[in-house]
Amino acid sequence: MTARIYRPSPNAMQSGKGKSKQWVLVHEPATPREIEPLMGYTTSSDTRTQVRLTFDTLEAAEAYARRNGIAYTAQPAHDKTAQRSSYPDNFRYDRKTPWTH
Repeated sequence: MTARIYRPSPNAMQSGKGKSKQWVLVHEPATPREIEPLMGYTTSSDTRTQVRLTFDTLEAAEAYARRNGIAYTAQPAHDKTAQRSSYPDNFRYDRKTPWTH
């Protein structure tokens, strides 16, 4: 069973950076999910997929996986590029795209 270590992206609906600075270790599912015949719920016999561990650094997450013998893949962090703009630039006469009210 393998695990995935990644840093989640911030919420697209908000401008804050909450829950995007910690690294997360998530186990990949070992068995596919099934539909339970009586009630129609989606079930799985794999309980490791319910575990979600958070770490402050990538090194700490990798050390935990190595210490417990968990095969893992680490995804690189997606850093946001800051776009600098100023309000008066909206009204410049030499804009590349026209802007009207």
